[in-house]
Amino acid sequence: MDVKKLKWCCKQKQGIKIIKSNDNLAREYLKSAEETLSVLRNINNKSNMWLATTKYYCEYFSIYALLQKIGIKCEIHDCVVEVAKLLEEIKIIPNNYSKKLEDDKDLRIDNQYYLKNRTVNINIRELSEFVLTIKNKVNSITLNEINKARNEIEERINEFKNSEP
Repeated sequence: MDVKKLKWCCKQKQGIKIIKSNDNLAREYLKSAEETLSVLRNINNKSNMWLATTKYYCEYFSIYALLQKIGIKCEIHDCVVEVAKLLEEIKIIPNNYSKKLEDDKDLRIDNQYYLKNRTVNINIRELSEFVLTIKNKVNSITLNEINKARNEIEERINEFKNSEP
């Protein structure tokens, strides 16, 4: 986890906030992740821009479902990545999921906004496993794990909001 980035996120209005857990939104984000995975299967390597965008949003929607289940709101994609890193550190999600998310975010930005047409490697089995792993965590996360994650985030928010820039 990048402490400077996390600190920046905690200080942003739309960065990281503790909210009420929302099971309905968590389910909707999971549904969106699964729909996005289905769309990805139909792109058939025709467009690196759409492959990158779809691949990233498949992962993003999965992670955001978990954040909604825990009760964490992030409206800045870089901050979602930083929270994912923190969730790895406290063993809520598997290691390297935040790296996949961050790498695919960067690839999406390059292909979608800068039209770099970078090659997008798609492994449907791996991506399906990512979505399924997060879905299983959303459906099985314990109150203890939720509280652990919320407390860790809240502690960081309070620490960083009261510190110098």
